[in-house]
Amino acid sequence: MITISESACDKIKEMLAAEETANLFLRIGVKSGGCSGFSYGMGFDDTQQQDDKVLDINGLKVVVDPDSAKYLYGVEIDYQDAGMGGGFTIHNPNAVATCGCGSSFKMKDEEGTPEKCDDKVEV
Repeated sequence: MITISESACDKIKEMLAAEETANLFLRIGVKSGGCSGFSYGMGFDDTQQQDDKVLDINGLKVVVDPDSAKYLYGVEIDYQDAGMGGGFTIHNPNAVATCGCGSSFKMKDEEGTPEKCDDKVEV
């Protein structure tokens, strides 16, 4: 369903290790908004819902809510450490349009709520 590169997994695991809260995992989601209609969300969470989809990707626990899962099928997440221009990138083969910042997208036959672009994907 979701592919996370080795470099992205390593960076996420490094960030998780720096957190003080135990039993954190990566939650990936999609919400209406962003300059193209939908925006990605990535963050650490310690609360799992009964209907969440749980994935083990290279030893990393990843959780996706069922509403977001349909938008994330086939998504590839990568991390590039390139100084000021580095960070996480998300490639969604199902998106028909993306924002220049890469944090929002549009799906065919789906309408999100476009809003101002903030140029960041948060982790």
